[in-house]
Amino acid sequence: MTPAEILSSDLAEAAQELRDKDEPFAFATIVRTAGPTAAKPGAKALLSADGTILQGWLGGGCTRGAVKRAVLQALQDGTPQLVSVAPEDLLAEKGVTAGDEVDGTRFARNGCPSRGTVDIFVEPCLPLPQLVVLGASPVAQALSALAPQFQWSVAASLSERKPHQHRFVVIATQGQGDLDALKSTLGRSTSFVAFVGSRRKYAALAEKLAAAGIAQSAIDAVQAPAGLDLGAVTPEEIALSILAQLVQERRATVKQQNV
Repeated sequence: MTPAEILSSDLAEAAQELRDKDEPFAFATIVRTAGPTAAKPGAKALLSADGTILQGWLGGGCTRGAVKRAVLQALQDGTPQLVSVAPEDLLAEKGVTAGDEVDGTRFARNGCPSRGTVDIFVEPCLPLPQLVVLGASPVAQALSALAPQFQWSVAASLSERKPHQHRFVVIATQGQGDLDALKSTLGRSTSFVAFVGSRRKYAALAEKLAAAGIAQSAIDAVQAPAGLDLGAVTPEEIALSILAQLVQERRATVKQQNV
């Protein structure tokens, strides 16, 4: 096995460990260099959520600060970053200063004696969105079985979520502790809440939630009934309609972040 293959294997193993823990991380790859530089195109590294290099190599300290900032930005926005680290005189020739972003490339100053230019692509790897399915109804069971096939991390309780992880909640208690489930959910930070039940049923529950002091804005934000109107009848079909709505909301959340 070549050194490059060993490095690639180590990166993959470290990345899988972070994925298994639902921890955010990023890959950084040098895609272009000009002038004298320690690392060359193809060099790559795995970085933690705070920008620390866990595996791999990107050269000396000249790029470290810029890469760290790019990692933090990538994980915050959920989008890749391209950063170009160059000497100040070369930045001036381009008509840019450190911190400027032009055509998708963010520029940073290389203050090292080498005076080389390094372009680095940073790709964020965020935890799967957390789907909390409350209840043991047939719809809850069908949804919990279906969702992992579409890249959701399914939980049966409102446990703590990981940093950078979006949480979506579907209350499918269907008569078994509906009000308690709604109270516990609306008291936490979530990206989306849906209730499996009719509008009339939720309207009655909404009055009780308001009487319990739950903010009206939180009550009104609950999607009830849950799911897109597909004419679903069976628990499996209802679960599919809910999952379709969850995908729609998930993509809308990402789109809003990137605006």
